[in-house]
Amino acid sequence: MAVTSLPAHLLLLADSRLPAGGHAHSGGLEPAVAAGAVRDVDGLADFLRGRLATSGLVSAALAAAACAHAGATEPSSWEWVRLDAEADARTPSPAQRRASRAQGRSLLRAARRTWPHPALDALAVLREPHHPLVQGAAASAAGGTPEQAAAISAYGAVTGPASAGVRLLGLDPLSVHRVLADLAPDIDAVAAEAAAGTGDWAALPAPSAPALDLYAELHLGADLRLFES
Repeated sequence: MAVTSLPAHLLLLADSRLPAGGHAHSGGLEPAVAAGAVRDVDGLADFLRGRLATSGLVSAALAAAACAHAGATEPSSWEWVRLDAEADARTPSPAQRRASRAQGRSLLRAARRTWPHPALDALAVLREPHHPLVQGAAASAAGGTPEQAAAISAYGAVTGPASAGVRLLGLDPLSVHRVLADLAPDIDAVAAEAAAGTGDWAALPAPSAPALDLYAELHLGADLRLFES
């Protein structure tokens, strides 16, 4: 994601320091580490690449659709319910849905204080909307486009777990950021694909990630957890 493609106010939305609770979620990395599927930097790179191509693409497409809806129409709570149902349909794991809604609730609170907008007020009727919907609506409230909303979402799909990898495995932060730099073209490609079709919500991308779903369910029963998801 080229920095020049995002104005400063949208960089705030992409910043992990935004007080929206993102630091409490590992994007499925913690249970993957516990299962022995990720042990080192190379394993983290594979995990991030797979997450980006599956759940990352889904989230980016939902964020782009939410941004387009928030910016092009009079905000409608009923329409948000419809798009939220599309997010539910693409999130088969109850644990994943719970994590997405928890993150959505936290981000919505921060976004409404930072970028007051009728679309965010309408979305608040859901109380716990899915995270990518809030990302898209917040991007629109901050003056962003669907393409930019998709880029922010795709970027967050890998940077959150990457940061968690440093804490969970004690990885060298410089090596982890090299992984992220190598993924930059993939992030851009996923964002472009996600933003390509936002009009027909039923036709939004829906690639599956069974391993992430299983990890999410196992994580709920873990005795010790550093992250909520």
